[in-house]
Amino acid sequence: MKNSILMEMLRYTRRSKSAMFGLFVICCFVFIAVAAPLIAPHNPLIQNLKGNLQPGFWASKGASFLGTDNFGRDILSRIIYGARISLTVGLVAVFIGVLLGMTAGVTAGFLGGWVDNLLMRIVDIMFSLPSILLAIVIVAILGRGLDKAMIAIGITYAPQIARVVRAQTIVVRNNEFIEAARAIGASSLRIMVVHVLPNILSVLIVYATLSIGSAILDAAALGFLGLGAQPPTPEWGAMLADGIHSITGGYWWVETFPGVAILFTVLGFNLLGDGLRDATDPRLRKNA
Repeated sequence: MKNSILMEMLRYTRRSKSAMFGLFVICCFVFIAVAAPLIAPHNPLIQNLKGNLQPGFWASKGASFLGTDNFGRDILSRIIYGARISLTVGLVAVFIGVLLGMTAGVTAGFLGGWVDNLLMRIVDIMFSLPSILLAIVIVAILGRGLDKAMIAIGITYAPQIARVVRAQTIVVRNNEFIEAARAIGASSLRIMVVHVLPNILSVLIVYATLSIGSAILDAAALGFLGLGAQPPTPEWGAMLADGIHSITGGYWWVETFPGVAILFTVLGFNLLGDGLRDATDPRLRKNA
């Protein structure tokens, strides 16, 4: 049943041009991240203060294709290597959020009672704080660094995923095959793992895909605030923070190109996530 649901979802997703464009953009950035040592023209960490803030291809004497930053580092190379970091942060953070949220949501939705009340009250408390503020608080407790930022972002996404998973679990819990599993003596843990999880997997995939783009944005925000990746790590948010003073002096390329990279990456994940969400909605599939 699980395989048939996923295959049907993928079949309808292939019909969406926007979803396929989003997948194409994601594949391009994944290729850039994997092949970074081969396609990056320079070392992203090497500084050249004599050639700092040089324009790129639009100038007759451009030092490099996208110019250099205030330390003379090649912006194109830093964006290429930054794709590795930003994609890794988004994927790991969402994985942490899915793992925590899925566990809490399935447990609360299936067991109900005081377990449901306890877990959902914890979720409500976490929802009372803005996600970026909650991430800042967690980073302040754990300390600065990219690994701490991934954990913080993952924790902030757990409540949202828990709510979605809980709602789907309650629907699945009332089906006849769950009653049949109980009748033959299956334990609650086995029912949740073997019968509930496969039937909510498609919803998890959709929500996780949509969340990766937001996680990349949150990681960039933490990097911009100096709480995520630390210099000289070529992370897109940290690159924006490094060039914040350069743009006022007319060196617009220092800020623009990392921002464009973030824009297209988030757009790709959002378009693919929207296509997957439409594929799981029977009302929208009828119109496809």
